[in-house]
Amino acid sequence: MSVDWSSVYRSTFPDLVRYLYRKVWDADRARDLAQEAFARSIDRDPDDPRAWVFTVAANLARDEARTEIRRRRHLTLVKIDRETEPAPPDALRRLERQETAERARAALGRLSERDREALLLRDAGLSYGEIAERTGLAVGAIGTTLARARKRLVDAYEDEENDASRG
Repeated sequence: MSVDWSSVYRSTFPDLVRYLYRKVWDADRARDLAQEAFARSIDRDPDDPRAWVFTVAANLARDEARTEIRRRRHLTLVKIDRETEPAPPDALRRLERQETAERARAALGRLSERDREALLLRDAGLSYGEIAERTGLAVGAIGTTLARARKRLVDAYEDEENDASRG
């Protein structure tokens, strides 16, 4: 039976973009990668189209990360120190949100690939069965894996906060 890709697209695209955003941390790039994942999947007839698209998207995000790492190795970063006037309250709130987001990204980066993948897939709305299929874990192990991964994420985030307050 042929896959109704338009239906899969409508039901999966928002979750896929959210998943990819947490992989690449750029909303526009996440949407582009989601589109590309569907474009590469359209000629396929998988048993579980949603899981297939997430697999393609994960591979695209991984390739993107590798490319970015190579690109950064060739760049020299220059830090420019500027004396500025005190920031207005709105700018301070924005800066605090940005720092919180950076700590969350760093904490997520401290997790093992399996923990990070399980959390991101669950956050993207995948069921335990879909997460199991994507990660190769047993369905019965998904709940435990997620609980442990959440605990590790909280611990890593607290470590990031402590490092920031000492720095």
